[in-house]
Order: sequence, then structure tokens, then C-alpha cells
Amino acid sequence: MKGEFIKETEIIDKNEKQKEKELIRSIILTKKSLEQAHQNFEYAENELIDYYSYKIKANQAKLDYLIRQAKLKGLMLDFEDKISLYEEYDVG
Repeated sequence: MKGEFIKETEIIDKNEKQKEKELIRSIILTKKSLEQAHQNFEYAENELIDYYSYKIKANQAKLDYLIRQAKLKGLMLDFEDKISLYEEYDVG
């Protein structure tokens, strides 16, 4: 019966594609979180200034790390990828 067995390389390829997609999704979400922290910082008062400063620094460090990982994997994110991931994961 043809088609019952899946080649191991197909499973590995699919898993790698899923990991790459998740990495790109994480980049998009982190970038959005960083943008929100910047916006909130503009209107922050008192203790919230320190809080949003921390969030900005933490999100920037995370984004830098994720981008380095994507570059190591040879991934590129273009506008079309971003749109499709926003729709697929309802990131907006």
C-alpha cells in the first residue's frame, strides 16, 4: 500500500519548518511587545517609568537574540511572511 509510510527526512523537514516558523513568529511578537513598551514608556509616570524601561531593555535583548538565531539558520523575514503569520496566528 503506497503512501502509508512517511520518510524520516520528511518528518525532520517538517519539524525544522515548524521551528523556523515559530522563530519568525517569536520575532514578530517580541517586536510588537517592544513597540508597545516604547509607547507605554512615553506616558509612564513614577514607578512605571522604571517598569517600562526594564521591559524595553528585556524585549530588545530578546529580539537581538532571536534575530541572531534567525540569521544563523539563514532565515529572512519579508513583508509577505509577516502578513501571513499575523493572519495565521492572529498576532495583531
